[in-house]
Amino acid sequence: MSDIMLNVSDEPVQSGPQTENQRRNNNWFRKKMQRGFPQGRNKYNHRVGQFRHEPPPPRQNGAPAKHPSAPTHGKSLPRPSGTAGASHSSSQPSTSAHSPPSSAASVDSTGSHEKPKEPGTAHQTATAHRPSASSLHKPAAAQTSTGNPTKFLAIDCEMVGTGPKGSISQLARCSLVSYDGDVVYDKFINPSVPVTDYRTRWSGIRRSDLVNAIPYAEARKEILRLLMGKVVIGHAVHNDFKVLGYSHPGALTRDTSRIPLLNEKAGFAMQECASLKRLTKAIFNRDIQTGRKGHSSVEDARATMELYKVVKDEWERKLASKPQASQCQV
Repeated sequence: MSDIMLNVSDEPVQSGPQTENQRRNNNWFRKKMQRGFPQGRNKYNHRVGQFRHEPPPPRQNGAPAKHPSAPTHGKSLPRPSGTAGASHSSSQPSTSAHSPPSSAASVDSTGSHEKPKEPGTAHQTATAHRPSASSLHKPAAAQTSTGNPTKFLAIDCEMVGTGPKGSISQLARCSLVSYDGDVVYDKFINPSVPVTDYRTRWSGIRRSDLVNAIPYAEARKEILRLLMGKVVIGHAVHNDFKVLGYSHPGALTRDTSRIPLLNEKAGFAMQECASLKRLTKAIFNRDIQTGRKGHSSVEDARATMELYKVVKDEWERKLASKPQASQCQV
């Protein structure tokens, strides 16, 4: 009986150290398991997108590989490849060497995903805003109304005399030429009153020229329609406008008889009103209005346009610097 009691009393004594040892062994074994089998646990946690603190590096082909630190938000992000990683902030994990380029997606600083751009997209975007060839080679002269060659017309009119002793001038021929000297309009015009002096020596007009000529009223409408909105160039152009019964806007009128720059280039006095014949001879060394057949309004209009083009750039700059109110017929 006493032995039985001893056995019963000894159980707690013997079982106490055994229980403590078992607890220690269990703790030691648990730590051993955690250190000895990290790959399977880490592999499972990576799939579900969870990381434990300070996970051990995975092994590839028997050799340990470097692994970036886990993001603080607890979710793994696809890693960009190639040059897309250059746009990432410094706080983002570095690019993994094992990420396939085909499945890479760029990630911005906010963590949003962006699909990789296809080759050539950047080039197409850049060229979409690239200026066209026509705009690159567009002449600078076409940018302003006074720089566009189609805006210029040179005019010259020939007159005959009516009334007593042919003292009243009437329009008998009008010529308009373009900036390049092409004839835009050239017609003989029959005055509405009888002609008493044809002034052939100067005008070149003969009686036969006016037999089937266009009536003055009809010709005037055609001419004014062509002059509308154009920069009109003439030599003593006020005389041409007078026989047309017309007043052109001063800002769109250029009178080569009143350009000091031309006189300076010709070697004349600045305020001298030189004739078209003298200016043409002095600047171009060319003779016009020669012979007994009289003047040609086409020849005079072309000479006027050529004289204007000599000083066009400098003259237009001076006109542009003047106040708008002071720009009168020049």
